[in-house]
Amino acid sequence: MQLIDSPLPSGAGCPFGPVPDCDRSVTYRLIMSYQLTIEPLGATIEVEDGQTILDAALRQGIYIPHACGHGLCGTCKIEVLEGEVELGNANPFALMDFERDERKALACCATLEADTVIEADVDEDADAQTIPVKDFEAQVTRIVELTPTIKAIHLRLSEPLDFQAGQYVQLEIPGMQERRAFSIANSPADVRATGEIELNVRRVPGGAGTAFLHEELAVGDRLRLSGPYGRFFVRKSAHMPMIFMAGGSGLSSPRSMILDLLQSGCTEPITLVYGQRNAAELYYDADFRELSRRYGNFSYVPALSEAANDSSAGPIAQGFVHEAAKAHFENGFAGHKAYLCGPPAMIDACITTLMQGRLFESDIYHEKFISAADAQQLRSPLFRKV
Repeated sequence: MQLIDSPLPSGAGCPFGPVPDCDRSVTYRLIMSYQLTIEPLGATIEVEDGQTILDAALRQGIYIPHACGHGLCGTCKIEVLEGEVELGNANPFALMDFERDERKALACCATLEADTVIEADVDEDADAQTIPVKDFEAQVTRIVELTPTIKAIHLRLSEPLDFQAGQYVQLEIPGMQERRAFSIANSPADVRATGEIELNVRRVPGGAGTAFLHEELAVGDRLRLSGPYGRFFVRKSAHMPMIFMAGGSGLSSPRSMILDLLQSGCTEPITLVYGQRNAAELYYDADFRELSRRYGNFSYVPALSEAANDSSAGPIAQGFVHEAAKAHFENGFAGHKAYLCGPPAMIDACITTLMQGRLFESDIYHEKFISAADAQQLRSPLFRKV
């Protein structure tokens, strides 16, 4: 089906059939779409021409595991059972030649060329909420310098955003074709009360997107974003003690999750082990110390990996996040749920430490930040569990 981008010529029939009052001066746009059936769910959704399978599924509230979103890591691999797809820019290491022959595809870059049936690794979770991805417009209301390298950007949304604490949005950077992912740093209750979301943005050396947000973005500017995305949320139904381990700007998701738990009256023990290189980068330190005084079930363990403890606010552990956690829990993590967020190297070290301390893999949930540059260094899927 073609797009009609000009008024109908004299004598031409209405594209929608013999409608008596069809206005020939109006530009009609007919958009091709296909039907996609996702097994084993048996759900059928509509996919627009040029829309990726992953985007269409997320906008219908159907979660397909994914990570990089660039066709580079292979996490969103699916099998095409019936129909035809265009593979898009799937990296040859993420989607091998033999997998292409077996009608595999990557949902993040594959588009439909006919009505199609796929099989996806769809895992259902009792604690997951079905929240379709939507587009939003937002206005910058505040920009706060949290550390020399991290700024908090506060955005007032055009309409309410429903999300689970721990999820993220995709922010459109003006003048750039790709979007950037940023976790929501405030709690759902705070977003409902204020109509604003907070994004903590670390300046990435050589990164054009974060450079714009740090140097050019101003209060009053308008941005576009979509969300919520991600499968990183608290398994509240488990009713188990929780350990949150965060490094760098990976604090955003744990902060939202912890605030949500405390605001909702959670009584299970909650421990945050949070690491930075030096005290100047240890943002929201005073807030977490205050929370630990206010809530008897919340413990806060800050750690510095490079600089000595030069903070007068209170004790700070020396070493990396996994080392501080091992010391705090005396290498015994059994009976907890652990939530990890930060750079890939930190996540890997924390998982190893937790498992050595007798915490099973099924009780560890993590969110790695993978940029396109990171994913290009990979030759196989990094992970499937978030």
